[in-house]
Amino acid sequence: MSSTVPALLQEARAAGGDRVALRFHRGDQVDSFTWIELVQQVERWAAALAAAGVKQGDCVVHLSENRWEWIVADLALHAVQAVHVPLHSTLTGPQLVEQINHCHAAFGFVSRPDQARKLADCSDKLVVDIQFFSYEPCEAAIGRRAVKLLPAVLENSDIRDGAALLQRAAEGGAPSALATILYTSGTTGEPKGVMLTQENLVSNAQASITLFDDQPTDVRLSFLPLSHIFARTCDLYTWLISRCELCLARARETVIADCHTFQPHMFNGVPHFFDRVVRGMRDAGLQSAPDALRNLLGGRIRFCVSGGAALPDYLFEYFEERGVPILQGYGLTEAAPVIAATGTTRWKKGSVGPAIPGVEIQISDDGEVLARGPNIMTGYFRNPTATAEAIRDGWLHTGDLGKLDEEGWLWLTGRKKEILVTSGGKNIAPVMLEGLLTADPIISQALVVGDDRRCLAALLVLDRDRTQRALGELGQAEAVLDRTSEAVRALVRERIDQALKDVSAHEQVRHFALLEHPFSIESGELTPKLTLRRKVIEQTYAAEITALYADQ
Repeated sequence: MSSTVPALLQEARAAGGDRVALRFHRGDQVDSFTWIELVQQVERWAAALAAAGVKQGDCVVHLSENRWEWIVADLALHAVQAVHVPLHSTLTGPQLVEQINHCHAAFGFVSRPDQARKLADCSDKLVVDIQFFSYEPCEAAIGRRAVKLLPAVLENSDIRDGAALLQRAAEGGAPSALATILYTSGTTGEPKGVMLTQENLVSNAQASITLFDDQPTDVRLSFLPLSHIFARTCDLYTWLISRCELCLARARETVIADCHTFQPHMFNGVPHFFDRVVRGMRDAGLQSAPDALRNLLGGRIRFCVSGGAALPDYLFEYFEERGVPILQGYGLTEAAPVIAATGTTRWKKGSVGPAIPGVEIQISDDGEVLARGPNIMTGYFRNPTATAEAIRDGWLHTGDLGKLDEEGWLWLTGRKKEILVTSGGKNIAPVMLEGLLTADPIISQALVVGDDRRCLAALLVLDRDRTQRALGELGQAEAVLDRTSEAVRALVRERIDQALKDVSAHEQVRHFALLEHPFSIESGELTPKLTLRRKVIEQTYAAEITALYADQ
């Protein structure tokens, strides 16, 4: 059994041949690559990268939305045995530069002018001399270098050099070699680079796919961000193993239309997407119409897989009753990512399933879920302290709380760590955001919420004197300092937006409530060290939080 991605790719070409491997939109038309054509693209890109100076072990960052080039770039980086460092396309310039500097990247891919501009605007913060290749023409220079148009670079590459590189990687690449670094938020909001090897990625894809009845004739739709490990392992690398047809959605907003175009048999999603599907059907009056759900999803859908956040029971029941089961899974970036999952033969409402083959799950004395297996990361890049905290005696400490039933199925019961996971599967570090908010003089305390919600909200306590002064500076000294005052709420909205101007879209606080009384030790809302007792505060203000999301 292959233990590296290049070996999987070579096997897929040999078995797939002239069958269609990948379909995608190019402008208004649907284009495709066969398995042979796909590998030829990879070989040409690998040759170009090597000619440009990319060497084995180099970190190469990648800032792009989902597109066919993302997939070819990933596979070409495996072929030259470089380390792929995907950057989430929704991040801001300062966030991107921080990660580029941290991994000491010397090369990078960038998709479009708007993405290049984010980096160009922060060039003065770059401490590395980095060369970027772009998929589309970009006029902006990043750092001291102009961005090179990749299609022009490819014209001078020799596919035979790339074929040799891929063959060498397939035959001699080490399973223990570092394949990728993925940045994930810690509890303080500082990014940590998860290091995953070839074995981590391939073993997880091989174990995950045993749970499903994927066939080479199947069509899989992919719309989750490939920069996240969920889509990368469970769409991209499982595709290499099953050798089915992979179809790329154009954007998050076009998934339903793309379902009609490609008629998939399966896809991976997050709870937020499935909730949107149900709401859309109800709005159209189709929630009870026979076969309406299946037809909406293209007519051939057999099952969906949900991960990234907890799946509400009502969504599970709605899809199951209509013959399109949502199979649940659980994992972390640090586990490449799948730890447990349900398959197509059996599932239990509310459970994320048993451990996948080769992975062990254990529950610690305090209820934390621990995992061990060939998929567990080697550690956090340049962060031995965080690594030692996360992996102890060979077990990954997930930070999640759970229990195992008599059959070994995992049931999650809460989170030990201070990380929010939105219904869209985005990991949010609330401590970092709260620090940004309370840096504003008029906001004395802040609690950010949004677990299993579509967006973030905040409970805020204002400094009355400073807020009054701020209103006076705006010529509104006569404004009543009341929580419902339009002047006060407009001021707070402006301050929130300013405080969070450098964080990504999914980290923005969309709603807020102004509290009358501050959090205190006496009320049980603060510890003696003056840290927030989140559960207590959320229970105390449950009604206010519910009201914030009333229109969602």
